[in-house]
Amino acid sequence: MRITLLLVGKTTDKNLDTMIAGYAGRVGHYVSFETKVLPELRNARSLTTDQQKQAEGEMILRAIDGGGSRQEVILLDEKGQEWRSVEFARWMEKKQSASRDLVFVIGGPFGFSQEVYDRADGLLSLSRMTFSHQMVRLLFVEQLYRAMTIIRGEKYHHE
Repeated sequence: MRITLLLVGKTTDKNLDTMIAGYAGRVGHYVSFETKVLPELRNARSLTTDQQKQAEGEMILRAIDGGGSRQEVILLDEKGQEWRSVEFARWMEKKQSASRDLVFVIGGPFGFSQEVYDRADGLLSLSRMTFSHQMVRLLFVEQLYRAMTIIRGEKYHHE
């Protein structure tokens, strides 16, 4: 099983970028993990919100479709399923035994186009609160690391 975190645009805050890289490295001790960054749109300010979502959606779909049919695509989205960390870990454990690759997608600041929603196999929400799409990157990678330690019975998570 491989896990890919697909992002629209690079992380602009160096502190967040450092922390994300740190947790990504930790996740890599448990499972094959990579981050793929799609380029930001050029002239985004001249586009409407819907045009931005559409253009980003086309990039996302090209990146996903290039990965083959063994991929399960999960969008990080405010309308998604919310879990406690232990529940997310159990879900991840089941996914590991299914031998499908997972692609988690964090879109741009305006979310996803309808075509991306139609392609998705599931939606995951990290909270009912709204976070910047830059901050969500760190929160997700930390939760993925936490899930791996829960699955292995390590002491990172206290419950």
